[in-house]
Order: sequence, then structure tokens, then C-alpha cells
Amino acid sequence: MTQIISQGAEALITKKDNYLIKDRIKKSYRLPEIDLKLRKSRTKKEAKLLKKAQELIPVPKIFSNSDYSISIEYIKGKKLSEHLDKLKNKFKIAEEIGKNIAILHNNNIIHGDLTTSNMIYSKKKIYFIDFGLGFESNKVEDKAVDLHLIKEALTAKHYKNADKLFSSILKGYKISNTYKETLTRLIKVEKRGRYKEQY
Repeated sequence: MTQIISQGAEALITKKDNYLIKDRIKKSYRLPEIDLKLRKSRTKKEAKLLKKAQELIPVPKIFSNSDYSISIEYIKGKKLSEHLDKLKNKFKIAEEIGKNIAILHNNNIIHGDLTTSNMIYSKKKIYFIDFGLGFESNKVEDKAVDLHLIKEALTAKHYKNADKLFSSILKGYKISNTYKETLTRLIKVEKRGRYKEQY
């Protein structure tokens, strides 16, 4: 039995047995040859990132991929966007999130969409999911933007505990090879964001 899990702007995700299938949706407003090329390159890039990441931190195992779809392991657990605030060990979990981010960054993987909606707590592990906007980079700027994304997500979704949760994330992130440089750049990224909001 196939079940639709979600349908976003970029992809349709369906569940079958113990795996998920992510199909990149055809875009009618794009020229067909451009659409095919983009969908193919993005699928290939995401599959490559997942394969690299699964050697480093908990992520869904990738079973197979074709030009426009990826089959991955279904992780049964609690989506942190819905459950983090209720968990007694939420600050310890946040510290582990920070460690996971640092490990990815130490290996030049930028997630690109770091929110608690893209994290699942299962069997005392935090799984990062959806690397659809991810890419490889060793730039401190890209790492700082990743941290900025999770900080904004905490403020929006977990505002009561946002400051403490982000402090815990930074505690875990200390294993980053570029910890000081990334935090210094994060301040600049945040200033740019505030400046844009004023105009």
C-alpha cells in the first residue's frame, strides 16, 4: 500500500512498506529540457549528499536513486518540530543537534534547510532528513547561514525555549573545525538580516 506523506513545491513523498520515495515534480512553467536537467541534477546531488552524510551522522539510508527519484529508509520517530518542547531532555538533544551540524560542516556538507521539521528523534538518535537544498562547501559563510537557519527556526517554532536551545546547539557545535570563525560570521549574517528587514 502506497501512502502520500507530503507534497511540496519540489517533490512528492510517498511511503511504501519501510521506505519513502521522493519524486521530483515536473514543472510546467519551465522549458522541458531545462526542467529535466534541473530535476536530474538536484536528485543526483541530494543522493550524493545522503550517501556521504550516512557515513557521518544518523540520516535515512538510501536504497536506490534514478534520474528523478530517491528511495530512502523510513525513520519512525518523533518529528522535533512537534515534540522538542515537550521532551525532558530537550537541551541535551539540542547539544546533539549541534554536534551533528558540526560533523557535517567539518566534512563540507551544508544542509541548507536546518529546521526541527527536518529532524526526527528515534531510538535516542537525532536523524537529519531532507537534504534537497543541501550542497558541499568549505566556506565559513555557508556554515554560518546554516546556523542562522536553525536559530530562526527555533525562534519561530520553539520561542519559549529558543535561546537556551540555541545555546545548547552551540555547545555541541564547539567540535567544529571553524567554530570561532563561523560564530563571528553568524553575527554578520544576522546583522544583514536585520538590515534587510528595515527596508
